[in-house]
Amino acid sequence: MGVNDPLARLAAAPSLAALIFDVDGTLAPIVPRPEDARVPERVRAALRVLADRYALVACLSGRPSVDAARIVGVEGVRHVGEHGLELDPNAEAWAERLAVFAASVSWPAEAGKRLSLSFHYRQAADPDAAETELQAVAERAEAAGFRARWGRRVLEVRPPLDADKGTAVRTLLDDAGVRRALYAGDDTTDLDAFRGLDGLELAVRVAVRSDESPAMLIESADLVVDDPAALAELMERL
Repeated sequence: MGVNDPLARLAAAPSLAALIFDVDGTLAPIVPRPEDARVPERVRAALRVLADRYALVACLSGRPSVDAARIVGVEGVRHVGEHGLELDPNAEAWAERLAVFAASVSWPAEAGKRLSLSFHYRQAADPDAAETELQAVAERAEAAGFRARWGRRVLEVRPPLDADKGTAVRTLLDDAGVRRALYAGDDTTDLDAFRGLDGLELAVRVAVRSDESPAMLIESADLVVDDPAALAELMERL
């Protein structure tokens, strides 16, 4: 790594830097059923080393933090779930309304979430028809006062709060007292996290590319890797 390599600059002073990672599609390969996701052992081994070296190593997931911690399985890593909503004290007030809305939708929401809803359609026999059906759900959600957002074969429904992966990134960095950070992600919500690095002394935005990656994510990244295995190689350079 050269002296102007941003990874080299992070690695030269790990006590001054944070590393934050999305989970599904970034640390763990996307699988047909979200409950089957696992972080490969090579990635776990890299995380163990990094957690001992850096001021902060964290995972920022759309899943609840308990579920993300189970999938990652590495001690010393901080976990924040539901796209950062877990850090917003106002999110809890929306949990009951979200549950009522989920019960009114025939499409099953991902189990375990309280502060947001995820309607996955990766396993649908006809993904286009499923997306059309969920578009109606998105319109209903917005009419009910929620916010709807699309990701990789998933519709997310959230409270109308100014809380996202970007606000979570800033909170994590403030808590750690650092002005240098790397964030790696693969989907639309990770653009918020990329923006959360704005204004830092050193910021490295890593996109994990796939056929489903939003073009804006790739365009906004400082570095692009092709899959979680390639991300593991990058992590080993840190």
